Amino acid sequence: MAWADWPLGVESGKYEAVLSNVTVTEARKEKFDFASHRNDLLGFYAKTDSTIGEIKEAKDVAGKRIIVGSGTNQEAILVRWDEENKAKGLAPVEFQYYDDDSASTLALQSGRADLTFGPNAGAAYKAAKDGKTKELGTLNGGWPLTAEIAFTTQKGNGLAVAAQAALNQLIESGAYAEVLDRWGLSSEAIKKSELNPPGLPKK
Repeated sequence: MAWADWPLGVESGKYEAVLSNVTVTEARKEKFDFASHRNDLLGFYAKTDSTIGEIKEAKDVAGKRIIVGSGTNQEAILVRWDEENKAKGLAPVEFQYYDDDSASTLALQSGRADLTFGPNAGAAYKAAKDGKTKELGTLNGGWPLTAEIAFTTQKGNGLAVAAQAALNQLIESGAYAEVLDRWGLSSEAIKKSELNPPGLPKK
């Protein structure tokens, strides 16, 4: 289903739960229950033979050509970093936008772009699958705050409680770590699933 359709679908009872890349926010907690299952990470990726070093803070992206999604949280973070750099006299970021993954992949591999910046989960899977890209750094999706991804259900239907119990059993058994490792997502592991953990504040 389309991403934009899940909130109404769950709220109306059409869907019992969503297991996707849903970030816990205080606004969403008014309508939904959550059982956290991963840290919300954004990742900087370059082609495998890139000589760019680790990306940890604003100065590390100065002067880079970076592919980012328009209107996304990661774009907002990158804009803030770019403004910080320019205020210090550092070279600006060259923002690049593409409509599809194939075009952005081609731009990166052909050398027209230096980096991609977006949700870590998909990028980590691609890097593990084809070996053509490498991670240079991750950042919490709630930067400068922290955020978590969660199993999402209609408020009060009890499924989040069951999901939390199942997730914690998987964490304790070691199966959770094995699954994340298989998908290249060990950096997103949490120590325990929480029911309705603190979410990103309302804007």
